[in-house]
Amino acid sequence: MRKLLLAVVLTFLPITLHAAVPPLDDATRQMIRDIYKQLVEINTTDSVGNNTTAAEAMAARLRDAGFPAADVQMLAPDPRKGNLVARLHGSGAKKPLLLLAHLDVVEARREDWSTDPFTFLEKDGFFYGRGTGDDKAMAAIWIATLIRFRQEHFVPDRDLIVALTSDEETGNFNGASWLVKEHRDLIDAALALNEGGGGAMRKGKYLYNGVGASEKVYVTFLLETKNKGGHSSVPQKANAIYQLANGLTRLEKYAFPVKLNEVTRAYFQRMAAIVDDPGAAADMRALADHDDAAAAARLSETAAYNARIRTTCVTTRLEGGHADNALPQMARATVNCRVLPGEDPETVRAALASALADPGITISWKDRAKPSVPSPLSKEIMQPVEALTAEFWPGVPVMPLMATGASDGLYLRNAGIPTYGISGIFGDVDDSRAHGRDERVGVQQFYDGAQFLYTLVKRLSS
Repeated sequence: MRKLLLAVVLTFLPITLHAAVPPLDDATRQMIRDIYKQLVEINTTDSVGNNTTAAEAMAARLRDAGFPAADVQMLAPDPRKGNLVARLHGSGAKKPLLLLAHLDVVEARREDWSTDPFTFLEKDGFFYGRGTGDDKAMAAIWIATLIRFRQEHFVPDRDLIVALTSDEETGNFNGASWLVKEHRDLIDAALALNEGGGGAMRKGKYLYNGVGASEKVYVTFLLETKNKGGHSSVPQKANAIYQLANGLTRLEKYAFPVKLNEVTRAYFQRMAAIVDDPGAAADMRALADHDDAAAAARLSETAAYNARIRTTCVTTRLEGGHADNALPQMARATVNCRVLPGEDPETVRAALASALADPGITISWKDRAKPSVPSPLSKEIMQPVEALTAEFWPGVPVMPLMATGASDGLYLRNAGIPTYGISGIFGDVDDSRAHGRDERVGVQQFYDGAQFLYTLVKRLSS
């Protein structure tokens, strides 16, 4: 009877039971830190940096750990734009898991920082340096994870592929896109883990652990007006600058329609349980459950919520005229849009034309859209993330996220590889420094994220 009862209980357990996750030992902490430091101190900016140097440094670490040279490949469309693709072979019972991170970083000038951006500094509980958050933390963790598995003689039930790529931030060669086009066989996988998620905290309180399952589409338009101009001493009503400015004022007042998808609907449903403002919580529930227009209007007053419920377009640059003493013959504005997944960019262009309400303002494409489909919130990924999050941070919910920015995940999604932004590295929602001055990541948050991702990959591969 005991055996029968045990069998019944085990049959209905929703997830596999695992032993408690041990803390990082000192030797592993030091290894991960050393890899992290090495990456941050290699300048990988587009202007003067070299991604190949960083990729080769990580390749050397893998070879030193015993990885065969054939499983550690350097691939580059340009001498400074190296990509590393490394593989830990498994049993082949499942299709591979791809672990993606980018090596390139945003420009950083010494005079803009309080420290040298390319010197790895630990201070006051934080690691400082360009790329500490975006995205060398994950790059370091993926390399360390492969080395740890090798040291443990762990044989996963699927191949594990690490791809460290170039030109996610800027540049003429996109590593992930190039790998998909030219070397799909090396990175083909059932699913991928990437940046684009991460944990959120405020004043030390952990709010949620995010899973990025979709992202908005980046589109940029060029708006332009022209006329014959003339002498500034004889002003005329026809003025290219005024004409464009009036159109932009109308555009400022335009709001795209509210549209929720699987990810954003789940986001507001779960967010309603943790926000401190009861009114905002009620609005989130009303929007998520009933598409309530009044609730959407109130939530739209908060920029972060507004960006999650609709396509947005905003003017980011202006120029006009050709001389101080001449009427302008030309005025030009750059408008950057972040388009909801599944929305046709051509309809966004048409909406801009309608909002500008002036056929004299031409609209042309500056950056063509690269749409990507959202990755499904499947049990295969959500259950292990939720279970592991509960082990690491009891009571902290898992939050599905739609990124309002963009990542290389779109190229993988478009290639049929579902991609999820998951890091387990928590950052303060009121002090985001990625792309900015004194970029930093909490020391404990980094090590927790390293152990979280290591354990997640092992559970997805066992």
